[in-house]
Amino acid sequence: MKHIAIYDTTLRDGAQGEGINFSLPAKVRIARSLDEFGIDYIEGGFAASNPKDMAFFDEMKNVRLKHARLTAFGSTRRANRAADQDPGLAAILQTGAPVAAIFGKSWLLHVEKVLKTTAAENLRMIADSVAWLKQHGKEVFYDAEHFFDGYLDNPDYALQTLQAAADAGADALVLCDTNGGRLTSEVARITAEAAARFPRVVLGIHTHNDAELAVANSLAAIEAGAAMVQGTINGYGERTGNANLCSIIPALALKMKARLACGPQLAQLRSLSLLLDEIADLRPPKNRPYVGESAFAHKAGMHVDAIGKISQSFEHLDPAAIGNERRILMSELSGASNVRMKTGEMGLVFQKDSPAIQDILHRLENMEKHGYAFESADASFKLLVQKVLKKHVPFFELQGFSVVVQKDNAESKATTVATIKISVKGQTELTAGEGEGPVDALNDALRKVLRRFYPAIDSVVLEDYHVRILNPETATRATTRVLIDSSDGREHWGTVGVSENIIEASWEALVDSVEYKLFLDEQRRQSGGQ
Repeated sequence: MKHIAIYDTTLRDGAQGEGINFSLPAKVRIARSLDEFGIDYIEGGFAASNPKDMAFFDEMKNVRLKHARLTAFGSTRRANRAADQDPGLAAILQTGAPVAAIFGKSWLLHVEKVLKTTAAENLRMIADSVAWLKQHGKEVFYDAEHFFDGYLDNPDYALQTLQAAADAGADALVLCDTNGGRLTSEVARITAEAAARFPRVVLGIHTHNDAELAVANSLAAIEAGAAMVQGTINGYGERTGNANLCSIIPALALKMKARLACGPQLAQLRSLSLLLDEIADLRPPKNRPYVGESAFAHKAGMHVDAIGKISQSFEHLDPAAIGNERRILMSELSGASNVRMKTGEMGLVFQKDSPAIQDILHRLENMEKHGYAFESADASFKLLVQKVLKKHVPFFELQGFSVVVQKDNAESKATTVATIKISVKGQTELTAGEGEGPVDALNDALRKVLRRFYPAIDSVVLEDYHVRILNPETATRATTRVLIDSSDGREHWGTVGVSENIIEASWEALVDSVEYKLFLDEQRRQSGGQ
């Protein structure tokens, strides 16, 4: 398979996604990360659109990229204006970026109704803009906006726009499904026809995901002759997003055996995906293909049994290849195989017909009947195993707690004070804590006691708190399930609590979170780890 160039437009097209706003330092950090991963081209922004993009290009003049080539985005010159008098093209030069990507119209609908110019002038706009940038020493990519829609409307004219760019010296012709609505069969056929028409020019593909076909369309275009693929990390982008490079890259490298500059860093793909979500302040969807937390998660007992025998029976590739990992989920659908594999992660080895496996399974099934959900609460399940096997030694024991919420008047802010009484290492401790709410106050009080005995508890951060009402038809008497996500900077874990009282359910999940941290530290000490 030939080499495929990866062109990232997260900083420009991706930043147009709803709710995404990268600061200048964030953009520089992202560019460095993309470069380290091995991305070939990094589109930094629209040169003439806003001061922040120009500030980014100025900042990048002091950053030395190891591999990637920085690209400035812009449009063809305006109608009836010389290229050397066009402010947009001048802004591209001002960025100092070695590569210029300019878009132009290939659909007569846009030429006549949006630009309000003639078909002939549009061709001159394309040719003049490409030629002028080439004269100034730039590598130039021509993005044929709405190419597939334009081709289906008037194939001769759409191809003429490509010809104008090619004749002017464009280094690549990028076919864009700007509206994101074309079918894969259409993209494949039209790309093949363009590849036959321009055999000596690099063809690129740029798709949007409005019909949820952006990844499929990109891969089909590569098979049809394109040698450059444009997209964004995690599929960020306007409307429903751009083609997701986190799906395209592993598909190209592992399934289509393409040569990619980022191939040697493929095991860092999940980390790159998570980094971008962190910078964008977005919660990573668990079901994201390849890099999502659930991408290699197995719940059904028969699936888990097969995975234990041969991984490829229910996994389309080795999750470690892209930096992900297999997860065995525990639920009412679990079988003995799930329990054996999950306890195996804890260093416990049982035969398939072991009474201990059945005891754990029965306890799990009984608790799930009462509303517990362990598939997102691995830590609570592991503590449950310890309890069933009678190996659990509590690090502390509750003797009681009280929570007081007070609101002095209609305008005042409610305050919460929690008092707890617990036994720790033979000592009885009574203390109070304050917080924004009952759970926060309980957490504060618990930590005040425990940090004197277990200083490492200060490293635990409660990252998320979920509340689910299980039987809303019972109104205020409904059973509540609380899930807490925690981290100590090295590990992440989930815990669960269930009760008709939301405070009690929260306390149960909170205690499991703290106990699991202490359990982890104890295991590390016993194994000689740090």
